[in-house]
Amino acid sequence: MRASKNYRKRINSDEEKKAHRNYMTSKRSAKSFINTKATLEDLAELEQLISERKNELSV
Repeated sequence: MRASKNYRKRINSDEEKKAHRNYMTSKRSAKSFINTKATLEDLAELEQLISERKNELSV
């Protein structure tokens, strides 16, 4: 238990690793939602949001 606590403390202290972990968690959540719970309406909305985001990033 002590080793686990020390590990968490060390990982959380590194902001770059923390940001990457949050990124990966969000990515997994999005994929899981799309593959298991999304309705056709949800998917249409997501397609629109993805298209807008692609345009923002390509500029």
